[in-house]
Amino acid sequence: MQFEPQDLTKLQSILAELKADSGTVHATGADGALHLRAAIGIPEPVLGIVKVVPVGKGMAGLAAERKCAVNSCNIQQDTTGDVRPGARATGLAGSVAVPVLAADGRVLGVVGVATRAERTFTTDDEQTVAARSRAFFA
Repeated sequence: MQFEPQDLTKLQSILAELKADSGTVHATGADGALHLRAAIGIPEPVLGIVKVVPVGKGMAGLAAERKCAVNSCNIQQDTTGDVRPGARATGLAGSVAVPVLAADGRVLGVVGVATRAERTFTTDDEQTVAARSRAFFA
């Protein structure tokens, strides 16, 4: 999959700031679904699964539907139902999906950040992701 270099640079900056191992950027398409715009550290087979995410499905889809961050300390052991099998296939543990909202409340997209180790992302972490992610949709 080919991604725009500037999107990868922005995503890498967020990952470095949060000391995270992987991330994704999904933009809301005209069809209302989330379309993958950038990814770092996501295995190739999983990229096909997350290329288009329906609102309400998986962590990114739930973040878009709820208009709030969806956080999992360990997606490998999560029992909430928020984590889909594709997310487990990444081998990652701590994960957060943060919606990026327009001034009118529309969901512009969702940015996901994850680590290989268990981690609960804090409210400050979520706010950092949200603030840095606005650059993808400027």
